[in-house]
Order: sequence, then structure tokens, then C-alpha cells
Amino acid sequence: MTQATTSPEHGEAAKEGSAFLDWIEKVGNKVPNPTIMFVYLIGLVAVLSAIFAWAGVSVTDDVVVPVPRDEFSQINEHLGGTWSIYDSVTGEPAEVPDYIVQEREFPIRNLISVEGVRHFFSSFVDNFAGFGVVAVVLVSMAGVGVAEHAGMMGALIRKMVKVAPARWLTFILVFVGVLASVATDAGYLILVPLAASAFMSVGRHPLAGLAAAFAGVGAVFAVNLLITPSDSMLTEITNSVLTQAGMAPLEVTQNFYFSIVSSILLAIVVTLVTIKITQPRLGAYQAQEGHSADDEEIDEAAEERGLKFAGWYLLAFAVVVVLLTVIPGAPLRDPETGAIIGNTPFMASLVFIISLAFMVCGMGYGIGAKTLQTGNEAVAAIGKTFGSLGGLLLMFLMIAQFIALFNWTNLPTVAAVSAAELLQSANVPAIVLLIAFILVIVLLDIILPGLVPKWVIFAPVFIPIFASLGVAPQTLLAAYRVGDSPMNVLTPLMVYLPFMVTIAQKYKKDAGIGTIIALMVPYSMWVLIVWVVLFVAWFLLGIPWGPGAPVNL
Repeated sequence: MTQATTSPEHGEAAKEGSAFLDWIEKVGNKVPNPTIMFVYLIGLVAVLSAIFAWAGVSVTDDVVVPVPRDEFSQINEHLGGTWSIYDSVTGEPAEVPDYIVQEREFPIRNLISVEGVRHFFSSFVDNFAGFGVVAVVLVSMAGVGVAEHAGMMGALIRKMVKVAPARWLTFILVFVGVLASVATDAGYLILVPLAASAFMSVGRHPLAGLAAAFAGVGAVFAVNLLITPSDSMLTEITNSVLTQAGMAPLEVTQNFYFSIVSSILLAIVVTLVTIKITQPRLGAYQAQEGHSADDEEIDEAAEERGLKFAGWYLLAFAVVVVLLTVIPGAPLRDPETGAIIGNTPFMASLVFIISLAFMVCGMGYGIGAKTLQTGNEAVAAIGKTFGSLGGLLLMFLMIAQFIALFNWTNLPTVAAVSAAELLQSANVPAIVLLIAFILVIVLLDIILPGLVPKWVIFAPVFIPIFASLGVAPQTLLAAYRVGDSPMNVLTPLMVYLPFMVTIAQKYKKDAGIGTIIALMVPYSMWVLIVWVVLFVAWFLLGIPWGPGAPVNL
């Protein structure tokens, strides 16, 4: 086992340099329990909404809205299939678009009014029922629970640590985190706990592993080496605006080159921050009772047999998934285009597929290692895992209410549109305006996280503005990616922040939100700085963002 060490001089310098982060942790951990904190935030939103509604604050903005294609189809069927639409310019038949741009007014709605109180009471259950993160957490943790109960997770970590050179462990975990945005939630729920355990198993502080993986998944979320479902949605929204403006649509690969370079470069940045800042600040880890990596006797023969069985089970499972995906007309292909990658059933099923893979492998490992051999034991393992999530689900209940009520008041929309108008009125060079745009997105991500929702607001406003400056839409989309992700690991509205606190408390009982924020501040800062520098250099050098995607029109 290797132990990370630093020289006394370097250690003292690191301690002195981390004073500010220690202060953030101390202050942040005095914040009430996250569940109570969100109750207070709901009260604050109610007061602000009442003040701004009384002042008559509102904004008008062009927004992208989906076209009710199913309703049109039903109308057409009732009319005997004789109804169709035509292009008003050419007179030729036209397809019903997926999205259209509409001008809408967004007044601040008062949460303390009769209408607001009525909405609060009548929507409380629906807000939680519609909070998809809860279902994703339960589905993901079901598979992980079986694998962990069988002992496969620990065996897998030990095997990975043996195979991977110690100096590459951090980068491997971070880079896997960057790639995990293909499966969105699975990276947070599966990789982050695994990274913490992996770090502890090699004598490094588990919170450093947590921070590295969390940064890889969250702070670099908007780019990848692969085409993700988010890329498809961003492109679809962009094209709806371009079509309305009479401009040529984009391909989903328009930011592909930039995404590849960003993914690799930022994975290196996160790795260096972990080694140079996070680990020295945390120091040596004093294992708490039940978390020592050395006090457990391992049956290596059983472990090897279990991993071999898990491998065979995984291979069989992969064959089934391939058959459900690759064959023409397979159920996981897009029913219309036959595509596998993009906004397809396969991509939409990734979280479930990954969870099922862990469950199948866990059963295989349990049978091989004789640690879990019956269906009853598997069900008990899942039940035990769900039981440990009680506090997290209570937090999610209040987070769901806060997000839903905050959006209902229109406060985030008014803030976003006001910031957009401010940038629109600025008379500065395109590169300066692009940097300002990135910084506005960074700030707005604190109150409006989520890659797609902000783009729905900003695309109709800024694509025409930057086009008038000769800046191509793919350039603006690249700038948006830079601004969206770095704050994901800091905003209190990040739905997985409570989950990060739960993981941290396994290794540090008094860990709180302040602990996580203090860990993640250096990552957000350095990822943003390096990413902005990369973007500016890319823009000034005129390097294409992707295949056939120049910087300027």
C-alpha cells in the first residue's frame, strides 16, 4: 500500500494556503441541516416574490417551446388525414417543427398571495412525485446495493488499485468521471462513492477521492469524448432558433473537437488540483471505526473466483444489451431514424442499464465468492441500501419543493432575462462579449442549474445578437458549455449535493455542506480559469469547433 506524503515545508505552505478554505468549511458547516436550510430558502423566496410582485416586476422574452405534435396528429386523424401545413413563402408542404419560438411575458408571481398559497398546498405532492432525481437514485442504488453487499465493490477497488499505477489512479478516476456525463446521474451515484473508497484503500484521504470524482463528473459536465443526450437536446434547441431566423441548422457534432480537447485538458486540471491543493490540505486520513482499509481479512481465492464469475455475468449481460440495441429495428434504437447515439431509447436507458449491470455482476460475484447466492439475499441487500437513504430522501423532499416553488415565482427567469438584456446592450468586441456571456452563465448557474433549461432561455436572445457580430452559433454554444459546468459542484441547488454530504459523513462524521463547498472551490476556480483561457485561444486562433464548424459565420 502506498501512502501519499509531502515535505514539511510543502505541508506547512499548503496548510497556510488553505486557511481560507478552512474558514469556508467552518462557516458552511454552521449552516443548518440541509433539510432545514431549504425550508428557510422557501421562506426567503416567498418574501422576495411578494416584494417584486408588489413592485410589478416582469420581463418579456422569446422562448423555445415544444410543438404539441401528438395533438396535431390526433386532429388530423379526426379530419380523416386531410389536414397538412404549408410553407408560407414557397407554398410547399412542410413538416411540423419540434420547437417554435414564442414571445412571452414573465411577471413575478407572489407566493404569499391567495394564488401562491393555493399552489403551495395543491402542488406539494406533485412536486415531489415529479422530482425525477428520487427515482434515479433508487434505481441506481438498487444495483449498487447488491454489488456492495456481495463484496464486489471492495474487490473491484482492490483489483483496480493493484492494476492501475498509483500515480495514475487520480487521473483515471477523474477521466472516468468526465466520461460519465453520458449516463448523467450514474457518475454522481456510483463513481463518487467508489473513488472515495479507492483513495482510502491506497492510504489517501477518501474525501480527496470524493472531490476529484465529483469535480470530474460535475465541473466538466458539458463536454465529453462522446456525443451525449445533452448534446442532442442543445442542438435541437439551437436549430429551432436558427430555423426561425432563417439560418442553416447545426449538426450535433458542431462542438466535438472543442469537447474532446476540453475533456482531456480539464481532467488534467482536476487531477493537479487534487494532488497539489486538496490532498495537502486534508493531510493524512485517520480512519474511523469500521472504515479501516487494513483490518479486514481477504479471501483472495474467493475474491478472484467472484470477480471471474462477475466478468462472465457481465459478458452475458452485454450480449443481451447488444442484441437489444445493434440489430436493425431493435427496441433500443430510435424507432424513426434507427440511431443508437443521441436522443434515443438506448441513451435514455443508460442509468437503468448500468444499475442492472451492477446487479447482475453483483449476483455473479456473490455466487462465485459464495457471499450472496439467493434472490432473497439480493432483495435484502436492496432493502438495506434503501434504508440507508432515509435522510437523503427527506432532503430531496424539501429540495423538490424549493426548486418547484422558486421556478413558479418566475424569479430565476426574470434574473436570467435581465442579465441577457444587460449583455445585449453592451457595445464591446465579440470576444469581450463572449467572456461576459460566460461569466453571466457562471453566476446564473447558482440559481438555475441544469445544462438545458438555461439554454432554452438564452438561445433565442443571444444567437441573433452574436450572429449580427459575425459570431457563429456553434461559438456561442461552446461559450455556453464553458460557463455552465464549473459552478455545478458549488451551487446549493445541485440536487446531488446532499448525497455528497452523505458520502463524506461516512469518513468524517461532522462533515456538512461547508465541507463539500470548501473541497470544491479550488476545482471550480481552476476549471473556469483554464477553460476560459482555452476558449479565448481557440476563438482567436480560429480553430473549428467541430467538423465543418468555423468560429465565425
